[in-house]
Amino acid sequence: MLVEAEIWTIARTDQGNAVLVRPIGSESAVPIFIGQLEAQSILIGLGNVPMPRPLTHDLFITLFSMLGAELQRIEITALKEGTFYAQIILSKDNGEELIVDARPSDSIGIAVRAKCPVYIDESVVDEAGISVSAVTSGSEEAASNPYEQEKRRLEEELNRAVEVENYEEAAKIRDKLQKLSETFPHGGEEGA
Repeated sequence: MLVEAEIWTIARTDQGNAVLVRPIGSESAVPIFIGQLEAQSILIGLGNVPMPRPLTHDLFITLFSMLGAELQRIEITALKEGTFYAQIILSKDNGEELIVDARPSDSIGIAVRAKCPVYIDESVVDEAGISVSAVTSGSEEAASNPYEQEKRRLEEELNRAVEVENYEEAAKIRDKLQKLSETFPHGGEEGA
């Protein structure tokens, strides 16, 4: 099921740049690791920075308009083997809906310029989401890497659960740690 989200922030980590997509009102955010050029383009769009010539994402928005298609929303739909998937949803003047497969980084780059809604599948949030507090608090080194911060937070929770002999909770946390390491096998170094 898709939920509305926001492009919360872009973080620079030891493994590269991550755009954090946060479901509205949620205490979780999904880090999607992207390249330097994609991060720069998203930041330009977020900041409404005027450019002397259109960038690729600006060009797409112009093409949509010229072809009579309106950008309705973007959707981050899946996470498979460490790769995120997204779609751009357009509507034509005749009411026809067009769905275009795209990288999340390109979808987000277009969405921040067009100020269109962003949606993310709850299953992606469940699988790859990290605590917002893990990103906003903690050591400087960990704050620069959302994956490491979430890993440390879960490890601390696991230790507390074991200390009070709550083994059922400890097993759940262990499973979350395992899923985190499977989702980001290189410590968060994933393509968009």
